[in-house]
Amino acid sequence: MITLCGFSVSNYYNKVKMVLLEKGIPFNEERVMTKSKDEVVLAASPLGKVPFIRTDKGTLCESQVIVDFLDAMSPQTPLTPTDPWEAAKVRELVTFIDLHLELVARELYAQAFFGGTVSEETRERVRKQLAKHIAGFKRLAKFSPYVAGTTFTQADCAAYVNLPLVAMASKAVLGEDLLATAGIDWKAYVKLIGERPSAQRVAADRKADTERMAAEAKAA
Repeated sequence: MITLCGFSVSNYYNKVKMVLLEKGIPFNEERVMTKSKDEVVLAASPLGKVPFIRTDKGTLCESQVIVDFLDAMSPQTPLTPTDPWEAAKVRELVTFIDLHLELVARELYAQAFFGGTVSEETRERVRKQLAKHIAGFKRLAKFSPYVAGTTFTQADCAAYVNLPLVAMASKAVLGEDLLATAGIDWKAYVKLIGERPSAQRVAADRKADTERMAAEAKAA
């Protein structure tokens, strides 16, 4: 049995969780917060990042590595095309979403979601990077209706959990939803994906964990 370690507010935890649900792979969940200094956690995820998984073979960290492992171990429900080129194009999209959109927007999260502030220099740098990277993403993404084309793939698991964060963070800190400005109707796309049982489970668990963390912070 696979144990998914992390917490349901984490977008990358939810990317892996959505893959597990889509593929019908049985799994348990273990709550582990990011940046843990616990030696048991560091033995599984050396940077203290989540998610990571525990399996009968050992532990595995980094969300995309985990997703690719899950896709390979359960080929009867593929989330990448069998054609090598088409599979590579799906992973290309995942790379753009995770690294060139979400990781850039992440610099805004302190102000967008956690009550902090980011400098004017950071805001302007991120605005320029995001505008450039979103234009690149738009050239690759199909949204017909799924991000890689007519079939639901692991790229949709990445897009569903990350595109709203990019949009909300840019709106909150930069005063502009840069995805919408670029002509990407991410809300309609997220609504479409949100009809899937896997997305509904992820959204419900994220809401519950967000409320739990808020209550814990208030009680501290």
